[in-house]
Amino acid sequence: METPRPIGTGIYLVIDPSMPKPQLYDKLDAVLGESIAALQIWDHFRKGEDIPALIGEICRRCHARNVPVLINNRWSYLVDTPLDGVHFDTIPHGYKAVQAAIDRPFRCGITCTNDMEPVCWARDHGADYISFCSMFPSKTVSSCELVTPGSVRQARAIYGGPVFLAGGILPGNVRELHELHYAGIALISGIMGSDSPAEAIREYKKHIQITKTQLP
Repeated sequence: METPRPIGTGIYLVIDPSMPKPQLYDKLDAVLGESIAALQIWDHFRKGEDIPALIGEICRRCHARNVPVLINNRWSYLVDTPLDGVHFDTIPHGYKAVQAAIDRPFRCGITCTNDMEPVCWARDHGADYISFCSMFPSKTVSSCELVTPGSVRQARAIYGGPVFLAGGILPGNVRELHELHYAGIALISGIMGSDSPAEAIREYKKHIQITKTQLP
């Protein structure tokens, strides 16, 4: 059974699959040339979309660069597509049943806030990473509460795996996060909303400070 691709460090890219395909693929190809930690497909598909076909095409492009692809919440697509894993916005119910249905190794991450319950879930279920949202105010993550630095530090004492930070992160404020010791930052509009996504990634990389953390 094939081992899913590992989550890297640096830029964790989230893409909106409802973007027009030519624009989506052009930007995706530009970004993949810059080396990213992983790619997540946001759970925001157009009505009538052939979702498995779209996932397959995104995976084909990413896997050619050895970049893992995760789906936001909709874990059932791991059964019949080459996805590497799933990112949960909240603690999933019946996770053992989810694992049994997928019936193969896969990567798993979960969004965390100031509540340590998802952090403890990640520790107890061997999640591959956790992602904190939102570090700063952001239009694209308006539903997330602002995370305190103390919450990130507390989580690192609980969970030994990689920690990603997300929400409102810009090249101009990312330096405020250096003391938190993170594996990377998760971005959507800061990259895919740019006319030059590859250049945007390079700009972020100038300012991020990565702490490489591995699961025991």
